[in-house]
Formats: sequence, structure tokens, C-alpha cells
Amino acid sequence: MATATSSAMRFICMLFVSAHVAGQIRYSIPEELDHGTFVGNIAEELKIKIRELSSRKLRLIPDVTRKYLALNLQSGILFVNERIDRDQLCGQSSFCSISYKIALDNPLEMHSVVVEITDVNDNSPSFSKYDFTLRISELIASGTRFPLESAQDSDVGTNTISSYQINPNENFDLKVQKRSNGDIIAELSLRKSLDREQQSTFHLVLMAVDGGIPQRTGTAQLIVSVVDVNDNVPVFDHELYRAKIQENALKGTLVTRVSAVDLDEGTNAELIYSFTSHTSQTTQELFNVDLETGEIRVEGILDFEQCNIYELGVEAMDKGPYALSGHTKIMVELIDLNDNIPEIQVTSLSSTVSEDAQIGTALAAISVNDPDSGENGHVRCDVDRNLPFKLQQVLLNNYNLVTKDTLDRETVSQYNISIIASDRGTPPLSTRKHITITVSDINDNAPKFAQASYNVFLTENNTPGVSIFAVTAVDTDLDPNAELSYSVMDTQIQDASLTSFITINSESGILFAVRSFDYEKLKKFEIKVQAQDAGFPKLSSTTIVNIIILDQNDNAPVIASPLLKNNAAFLEIERSLLYPGYLVTKIIATDADSGQNMRLSFQISESTYPNLFDVGLQSGEIKIIRNFNNEDSAIQQIVVLVKDNGQPSLSCTATLVVSVLGNITERNVRKLPQAGKFSQFSELNVYLIIIFGSTSFIFLTIIILLLALKCKQSSDDSFGENRCCLPCRNRASRNHFDRAAVRQEMVNCSGVTPTLPITETYYHPSRVSSESFKSDFLFLQPTMPVNDGHARSTIVRK
Repeated sequence: MATATSSAMRFICMLFVSAHVAGQIRYSIPEELDHGTFVGNIAEELKIKIRELSSRKLRLIPDVTRKYLALNLQSGILFVNERIDRDQLCGQSSFCSISYKIALDNPLEMHSVVVEITDVNDNSPSFSKYDFTLRISELIASGTRFPLESAQDSDVGTNTISSYQINPNENFDLKVQKRSNGDIIAELSLRKSLDREQQSTFHLVLMAVDGGIPQRTGTAQLIVSVVDVNDNVPVFDHELYRAKIQENALKGTLVTRVSAVDLDEGTNAELIYSFTSHTSQTTQELFNVDLETGEIRVEGILDFEQCNIYELGVEAMDKGPYALSGHTKIMVELIDLNDNIPEIQVTSLSSTVSEDAQIGTALAAISVNDPDSGENGHVRCDVDRNLPFKLQQVLLNNYNLVTKDTLDRETVSQYNISIIASDRGTPPLSTRKHITITVSDINDNAPKFAQASYNVFLTENNTPGVSIFAVTAVDTDLDPNAELSYSVMDTQIQDASLTSFITINSESGILFAVRSFDYEKLKKFEIKVQAQDAGFPKLSSTTIVNIIILDQNDNAPVIASPLLKNNAAFLEIERSLLYPGYLVTKIIATDADSGQNMRLSFQISESTYPNLFDVGLQSGEIKIIRNFNNEDSAIQQIVVLVKDNGQPSLSCTATLVVSVLGNITERNVRKLPQAGKFSQFSELNVYLIIIFGSTSFIFLTIIILLLALKCKQSSDDSFGENRCCLPCRNRASRNHFDRAAVRQEMVNCSGVTPTLPITETYYHPSRVSSESFKSDFLFLQPTMPVNDGHARSTIVRK
């Protein structure tokens, strides 16, 4: 009877729940069906085309361990997968069902399927024993009823026991009652008083009949023994006792106390309390009755969720020779406590989500359950509000986890989401379930260089193929989206492709020099480096790399003035001009390098008389530092060393041969001896040179006078009379110098071909006179004629 009451309550609860669940699919099938029996068409119920079932990933999620039903994923047909024994599955519950969830993706949907299992009459009623003995006093009045052993039937509803019968007799008949839980009980009613002397024993056949089609029956032998003397039965204070206790009541907790009175005396009035046979064995394990006091106490563990009302049958039996008993009922109601933590179940979990997922994208289906009742079983579910996710309710206690904000993997790549389910009990109970969502990457970040531009300083004469610099870009994306390749954007440098100057390693970003650079030809150039990822679409960025060539001291100084022949220059100076401070000449040299590498210094490395001449360290001016004595040689040799300030220093030398002339003007047209051999000249040689020079000088003077007279007559420019002679003289001597000779002399000194710098007109005061005509040409460089037909002598200045 207690089991039937519990089943009825569960049926009422399920009806209450079903009234609040939207979109529920219901079927009803009998138990014991064969495998493969059709139950229903899920695709038709959900109005889904069969061709869409595969793409939407239709699946069946059972709420029970055993898979009694199965779903054909191609047709959407729900069918019986294994034999269903309702009695084993639901026991005596009046309502028996199997619940499933139907899940679909794209978009995510959850539907509830409830399949009711109806009972078939496959069990006959049965008694616990074949025969029962009932002792009845002969003094019992007519109409007295005696409870009989109830039969058990595993079926439910109309298939369970519907009535009891006994074989016809004149002393007894059978009274059948229906209890509050729906159980049928039989009581033997005394039709007329018994007379032990007439008949002391009655043999009756008790039959239990169920309401199934066809009907099934079960029988037991009932032996009625007539007892004499003890003619008063115990009587309880109440026919029905009611009690309420909490479901967590401890063992030994007093539930209630029953009391009965027997009007007999002595042992016939001494009572013993016990449970009647109508009290199930399960109930007797949960409660205990004291034999003497009639106190009902808790014996086992109570659980409101298993059963919330218990009905106990208690009898009081006296100790007379022929014991008599009285009967009463106790209704024990359990008070529900919030002793069950809500349960969370996560299905259809998608562990990854793209960072460009739209708001509202479903990631998981979540269901919650709390077996408590009332507010104790009312569950609310939520997630942390600081996360870009929320729960969206789709059914009662069913939610979808969806995105509520945009995602950025570079900001947060993984989320640990805590799903919190809390009931409304006092105190409230809650549970958490953690799921991890990983944000997958898309190519939404372009590579970035640390700097918009870089300056790379590279010394000239570098070794080709050596790395000179490395650029590095960073891409905050992942995997192929962050795999970078570097390239140089091709441009033209000095009419040549950039790739003939610089190349780059596409993986490491290391720049390599393809050739050796020459500072004197290329001082600086710019390249644009691009970093591109491997994502789709590809993203890229660029940076500028300025390659600055640094000078190396790889060019020796070159003597530009005076002009050298065989690394020597020949000068003639009148003796009267040799006074301290007199400027003999100025050494002008150039260096193709730059900076300190082109900073030149001058010094006299060799001299016939070291104390006669001096050279300016920076200016290169050679001056007389003392008066010329008669003891001094008429021919002086000076070796000037010109060196730069590089490391290591490079240098060149120039030999100046200075011929000191007497006060009488002489023309020196002879070829002077080479440096180092003047000491071998004899006095006769000197006289011969003077005679030859004088003769030549007179001849040249006549020619110059004729040219000067012609120049004066034809000149119409702004130059004065004194300046006219110089260009005429230069034109007359142009045969002695040419540019090819100058460049050849520079090659002989330094080994490299110099680039002549800008020149300016230079007039030496000692060269204006015709006496020093030849020596002027030794350090003056001719220039191209100007519009007036004159030429100007120039010297190279640093």
C-alpha cells in the first residue's frame, strides 16, 4: 500500500512537471515489446526533413543507464532496443516512463521525449504462504472482522488485485476494502456466532483476483480455529494515528505512541504490540514498535525523495490462552529538507569557439535537476557575469550556453567557465561545474616591427655574403596566422636592382650584403622590408632600413700640386728671395676618403739641410726658416711625406728639387740631376748649366716680349696691363703640361686615380717676373680658356 501511494505521488508530480515543459514529445507503449518495435517518428514530430538529419547531427540522450529505446539517425524512427520489464523498471509505481532528450546542432536544439510504459497482465496474484491460521474466540460477536493476509501482484493499475473471494459457507463472509493508496485488502467477517462445541475448525479457500484481461488468480488455505474463554479483544485509543517527522530523523527518534486497552484481566489483558501483516517488510525495516510500550521509533534511514508518506498497521495482542488482538493504523508523513545538491549535466559541449563568433552562438547544452520538492527543488542556473557568455533558457531546467559579447583571442585565449546551480531552500544549496572554452585564432592582426625605421652602419669593403642586420616583426596571432616571411621590396639603386645589393632570409629576417660596398661610390641607400604572415587573408607590414656605409681608410693621399714627374718637382728660386718666412711652394694633396681618413698632415722626411726649410703640418706650405748662406748648396732636395689620419695611416711622398739661382737672371732649361746625386756635380757642370740657362733665358725673353706686345694690342677685357702677361705666359707654356700628364703623375704617387677637386686661381708673388717663368709651371695647373681668350693658372686646394 505504501508503494502504491508513493507511485501515485510520483505520477502527480510528473503531470505537474509536464504541464510546464514546452515542446515535450510523448509516446505510450506497453511493456514486453519485441526489439525493433516502432515507437514514434521523431523527424515527423519535429518537422525536420530526413535529408537534414545527418547535417543537424540528430542524437538521442537517455536519462537512464540502459538504452531501452534507440533512434534511427537516418530515418528519425524511435524503436524498442531491448525488452522492457515495467515491473522491474518502475515497481509498483502507477506511472512508469522513460525520459530522453533529443539534441540537434546547427542550430543547437534540445527536445524532451517521454515514453510511458503501460502495464500488461503478466503476473498472477500470490500469497506469501500456502496456508494461514486464524484463531477466533467463540465469544466473538457476529460482524467482527479479521484482517487477512494480502496477496501480492507485481502488475499495476487494473492488472493488479481487484478483489478477494472465499468459498461459500454459513459462518463467514469476506469484506473487501480499498485503502487510500489504492491497495485492496480483505477482512474475514463473522456472519454468526461460533460454537466451538459444534465446530472448532473451519477450512476456507482464500482467492485473490486481479482486474486484467484475462484475469489471473492466486489462492491460499485459511484455517480458522475457534478459541474458547478469552472473549475481549484489545481496543486502541484511535483507529488512525497521524505523525510528522523530518526526513533526516536519526535512528531511535520517537514517531508516536499507540495504546490499546483489554477489558479482560490477568494474562488475557496483558498486551503485546507488533506490526500487522499489512505493513510491508520495507516499512518494518524503517520503523520499530516497542512490544510493551507501543512506541513507534525510527529504525532506518528515511528519504523524502524515495517516499514521503508511510502507513503502518499495528496490532495489540493479549497474552491469554487464546490470544486476541486489536488493530490500528498510523500515517507517518515526512517533512522535506533541502538535503540534495542540484545536479548539472553538460551535453553537446563545444570546447572551441572562433574569436569572430557571432553574439548568440551556442556552445553547450546544460540541464539541471534537484530531487527535492517545493522551493528546495526550485533551481536557478547562472554563469559569471564578467565573462562574455550567458545562459539562455530553452526548456524547464534546460539552458544553452551562448556568447553574449565579442571575443578576442589575443586578449583572452581560454575561458574557465563556472556554471552555478542554486536551489531556493533554507539554507540554499548550490553546485558548480567547470567547463573550459578555448578561443580559436583568426588572422586579424598584421605583423608589427619594433621600429618604423632602422639605421644600419656598414663599413665599406665588407665581405659579400656576410649578415649585416636582422629585422624582427611580431604577430600576436597563432600558428599559420603568426608564421612570418620576410622579403625586400625591389627598387633601383644606381640603375641596378636592389637585390644585387642586399638579400634577406625569408624565415629569420637576416639581411645579407650581396656585394662589397665602396664608400666613395655609394654612401647611403634605403630598403623597404616587408613581413607577411601565412594566414588568410595574408596581412603584412613594412619597415625602412637605412644602410649607411662607413668610410674605411682605403685611399692613400694624392699630390695634386705641384705637378710631379717621376714623383719629383723642380723649382728655381732667386737667391735674393731666400729670407726667413719666404713661401717656396705649397703642397696640395687630396684623399678620396672622408672624415679622419682624409685629414692630411705634412712633414719633411728628408732634406739636404734640415734647418733650411719647414713645411706647415696642416697647410702643406714650404717656407724658408733661415737665411741662405754661401756654404749652402745651390741645389736643395726636400722629400715631403703626406699622410692621412686613418687607422692604419696611408701616405705618399713628393720630392722637391729646389735650384737656387744667382742674382743675375738665368734660364734653367737643363735637366736637373735626380735626387741623391747632387753631391757628385762638379763646379764645371754648374757653370755649364748657368751658361745654357742664360742663353735659353734670353731667347725666351725675346719671345715673351713679342707675345706681350701682341697681347697688349689685342686685349679688350678688364684685365690690367700687369695681369696680361700671365695668361700669355700660360698659353705659351701650355705645350709643357697636359691633363693626361697630371693624372699620370698622381697615379705614380699614390697608385690610384684621383678625382681633382674644385680649383681656384692662385698667383705666387715670386712667379710674376719672367725670371721664374719655368718654376711657375711646375706647380700651376692650366685651366680651360675663358671668353676673353686668356687662361688662368690654378692650384688644387683641400
